Amino acid sequence: MNAVIYHNPKCSNSRNALALIRQAGIEPDVVEYLRDPPSRARLAELIEAAGLRVRDAIRTKEAPYAVLGLADAGLGDEALLDAMVANPILIQRPLVQTTLGTRMARPADVVLEILPSVK
Repeated sequence: MNAVIYHNPKCSNSRNALALIRQAGIEPDVVEYLRDPPSRARLAELIEAAGLRVRDAIRTKEAPYAVLGLADAGLGDEALLDAMVANPILIQRPLVQTTLGTRMARPADVVLEILPSVK
């Protein structure tokens, strides 16, 4: 099975999700999104595939959220995606995609929904 995790090694949820993937016998492609952010199109695809709204995938407690005025309800998805790509710290983590689906693994055990069952 192929898997990709958009990972921040400083985040415990991200580290725990990565550990769960590896415990399932899968070595995922690990994308440290702060160094190598997804393209705008890829980010939009991941968010949609996870069944999220763009606002659900943005970190509201990071400084750029306030500085850029992203709490403004009048801002649409396009503006939020632009901000997330320009400031990848705003991307909620970890996003995980496998052949079984895409999830925002918060809490980390949500990733189990898209991993093969261990028998």
